[in-house]
Amino acid sequence: MWCHLCHDLLTALAPLQDELGFSVRVVDLDTDAPELEEVWGEKVPVLFDGDVELCHYFLDESAVRAHFRRIG
Repeated sequence: MWCHLCHDLLTALAPLQDELGFSVRVVDLDTDAPELEEVWGEKVPVLFDGDVELCHYFLDESAVRAHFRRIG
């Protein structure tokens, strides 16, 4: 499950979680949701808030901040 990109994204996300007050739920496509592998497998890791895709592969901090400003 723990590819280096997933681990790197979660590590980079931690300071924003503390600052903006959100939690993260990790979904492992291999074990938790294999039906999503076909859809998202090439973009893993993918960061969503609900149905909104915020970024994939690497953290896009500006996209995350902009999203939370919009919904805030």
